[in-house]
Amino acid sequence: MAVTSGAGSSVSDAPGDEADQKSMLAYARGEAAAFDALYARHRNGVYRYLLRHCNNAGTADELFQDVWMNVIRSRGTYEPTARFATWLYTLAHHRIVDHWRSTGQAKFVSTDADETAGAEILALAGSRGDQPDVRAFTGQIRDRLNTALAALPPAQRDAFLLQQESGLSLSEIAALTGVGIETVKSRLRYAGARLRAALIELREASADEH
Repeated sequence: MAVTSGAGSSVSDAPGDEADQKSMLAYARGEAAAFDALYARHRNGVYRYLLRHCNNAGTADELFQDVWMNVIRSRGTYEPTARFATWLYTLAHHRIVDHWRSTGQAKFVSTDADETAGAEILALAGSRGDQPDVRAFTGQIRDRLNTALAALPPAQRDAFLLQQESGLSLSEIAALTGVGIETVKSRLRYAGARLRAALIELREASADEH
């Protein structure tokens, strides 16, 4: 069964955890339309999570296919012991870890020094996004953020993307990644600080040009 990463609803559009679980259980009973509903609700977030980890569309497409094929293969043994989103992103997280290991790249090892800091959330907003100069600057922001994300230690990038794309709580991210909540907070703090620093540099560079 082929799946694609085209446009569709994100995790934030999902009707609720109970609906997701019911859909997965219905799919386990053979209702194909239930899988289609789950896929439509979660595909964008999962794809972004994978793409922003590997920064390569071809690799992300392959990993994306693998994650959803694992969902399909697991339908007979699925049990709603946790939120569906938690279960789904656990599959995606494991696939990313396997990818890093198979390619001999960086491992998911924390290099955080501060285990007690609070989480920092990056927020971007603007009311002039339809103007050409703002659209151009927004494109620069996107490119700079992608570069900054790629430069983060894998553990920090993973925590940040899990929070931003899946909507998982700190405790869920901690359980998924096998670390303590304070470690998750530390990783989010460092990731947020580095991403904000990249945006500050971009804004300063833009100001110097004018």
